[in-house]
Amino acid sequence: MTARPDQIALLANAAVPAFKCPPEQRCISSILEPYKSMSLENKRRDLMVLSALIDYPGVGLILFETGCAEDIDVKWGAPITDIFPRTQYRENQKLPAAIKETGNNIEDVKAVIMGHLHLDHAGGLEHFIGTDVPIYTHEEEFKHACWAVATGADLGVYMGHYIDLEKLNWKTFNESTLDLFQGISIHHLPGHTPGLCGLQINLENDGTFIWTTGQFHVRENYDLGQPHGGLARDHNAWYRSLSLVRRLQRLFNAKLIFGHDKEVGMCYKLAKEYYE
Repeated sequence: MTARPDQIALLANAAVPAFKCPPEQRCISSILEPYKSMSLENKRRDLMVLSALIDYPGVGLILFETGCAEDIDVKWGAPITDIFPRTQYRENQKLPAAIKETGNNIEDVKAVIMGHLHLDHAGGLEHFIGTDVPIYTHEEEFKHACWAVATGADLGVYMGHYIDLEKLNWKTFNESTLDLFQGISIHHLPGHTPGLCGLQINLENDGTFIWTTGQFHVRENYDLGQPHGGLARDHNAWYRSLSLVRRLQRLFNAKLIFGHDKEVGMCYKLAKEYYE
């Protein structure tokens, strides 16, 4: 078999794997164009950090998520405090003080349920270090958080000061839905993080509430079906979780409380002293 000169020249420049490319090769894509309502201009809005305190008969106080560490300048440091600046933090907004305003004490909390372990949701676990209070979190979330802290991957959203392996009483589960107590269900909603879970609470008089934690930071994420950019780790899983929450909302006529939506959060906070 005889090769033509042009074939010989092509073979002479071949490489395995093919790191080389022909001259003038181009890749044309619109991937950098804004999507729908996205803008290339950065805008800021006020958000809030939320927790829920549940008084469960026969059990006592159950806390859903714990908020940030108290001293974020020390525990977070720059540049995280520049990206997510704390614009308001009064004494009564600290976790122990906020619980005390309900007529209870943080020492009376019998269990903590974590939606996920990002620093703005789990930093308050510092108050439970050295106690025997069980900390419930999904197995996938716990493994991912430990990996992130140990390797430095996913840097900035998980931190080691509150993921204490020796002085916190971790309790993991791997069910897609865990009925922790009658009327309290934890749903696995991966997307924002691998093990994120939403909390469903069924109340006798006020109906069903679903706390979506960071799966939907604000109402628009849910209403528009639009994930929060690079903060969503698995977009396919995010959309599957969106479908599940929409189905649960429809089945239970549930009220949704989003992870950081100040308008929605304050609406429920100011409407009633407590829900039952």
